[in-house]
Amino acid sequence: MQNATLFYIDGRWIEPAEPRRIPVVNPSTELAFADVSIGSSADVDRAVAAARRAFDGFSDTTVAARIALLRRILAGFDARRDELARIVSMEMGAPLAFAMSAQVASGPNHINEMIRVLESFQFDEQQGRTLVAKEPIGVCALITPWNWPINQVICKVAPALAAGCTMVLKPSEIAPLSAIIMAEIFHEAGVPAGVFNLVNGDGPGVGAALAAHPEVDMVSITGSTRAGIQVAKAAADTVKRVAQELGGKSPNIFLPDAEFKRCTDLGVARCFSNSGQSCSAATRLLVPADRHDEIASHARAAAATYKVGLPDVEGTVLGPLVNAAQFDKVQRLIKTGIAEGATLITGGPGRPEGLDRGYFVRPTIFGNVRPNMAIAREEIFGPVLVIMPYGSEDEAVAIANDTPYGLSAYVQGADLARARRVARRIRAGNVHINYPPIDRRAPFGGYKQSGNGREWGAWGLNEFLEVKAIMGYAA
Repeated sequence: MQNATLFYIDGRWIEPAEPRRIPVVNPSTELAFADVSIGSSADVDRAVAAARRAFDGFSDTTVAARIALLRRILAGFDARRDELARIVSMEMGAPLAFAMSAQVASGPNHINEMIRVLESFQFDEQQGRTLVAKEPIGVCALITPWNWPINQVICKVAPALAAGCTMVLKPSEIAPLSAIIMAEIFHEAGVPAGVFNLVNGDGPGVGAALAAHPEVDMVSITGSTRAGIQVAKAAADTVKRVAQELGGKSPNIFLPDAEFKRCTDLGVARCFSNSGQSCSAATRLLVPADRHDEIASHARAAAATYKVGLPDVEGTVLGPLVNAAQFDKVQRLIKTGIAEGATLITGGPGRPEGLDRGYFVRPTIFGNVRPNMAIAREEIFGPVLVIMPYGSEDEAVAIANDTPYGLSAYVQGADLARARRVARRIRAGNVHINYPPIDRRAPFGGYKQSGNGREWGAWGLNEFLEVKAIMGYAA
């Protein structure tokens, strides 16, 4: 990859201000397979200046021109799908089939939704003599994570472009190569110079400089709650908008009339997908106490179907965790769960049999988990499911809400009216009743320490817009 050690600033691939590099490690082999450059505040200054220069011209483009630009980006994605899937699989460990069907596909899916939104979006609305205008907020800093590297970049870049904003992207230094390919796609699609800029780097060196920069009007970050707090503090002095999509510890409530076998199979999938490395993963399974053992048996059988292995081997469902730090964290929490007295239903510490290298984890399920246990409270970010018994609907809701997070939640039950009532009581930004299909028109974001702001569809577009009231606009 010829541009791996360069930054994309003002429409060109350029050398960093300071020559510093770090390796990109394949989590399946624990070996480096590429290097990327690490940026500094000087690189941030150059990128922000380019975005500022480009803002006046790009913010004045027509909606039709922005739709055409998004369509050209779609075509670029289609031409490089295989390459993107291979790179995502290598940099963060997703099985190749999953990388293609979910990781890579998420980008075009969100672009298509943004095109649909733009085709009917009302940027101006007249209210009597007043015109309410929605205008691009300005220069945006986009800070994205490693777990869904394409999805999270596009969930920010597409609405920023649609709004008429200019931007500087800092992808995760753990999985940065897919973002470099996307920058190449944007360039080939004709994104004007300075509108999109990419500076690789870490949080202290690049993320903090972007968040504090006086010429940045908005920061959109997806990451840990810790990182979100640091960005918000850095942004506070310049009173810029901060949109945060942060951590989660999502409950999945089985009501007494749920179809337990089917719901358990799908519940395990909602936890284990992407090796459990999703902020909205359904990691806390809340079940009627008198059905706990039955559901635990179903969960054990479901977990046995999840083949852990090398991402490029056919039939692999779960790849490795992303790096040594994440592997060590998950191993520590699994051991903590055992020490705290939870029932180990399947899995446990250590690598799966036959995998002596790579950050592979045994799919693990705990039963009889109490709300005060660490595995019930901390975001594990691995294929670890905890089953928590409850005695009444009120207790189930109380357990579900007993968390500093509030990103996603799940409710299963045959009585839809009851499931709706329970869904209303859960303090989370997204609640899924009976495992519905994904709806990219819906707002995605959280309550409490899961962040603020919303992504996807028109909700995501509005995050990048300022609202202006022009009174006396009409005679």
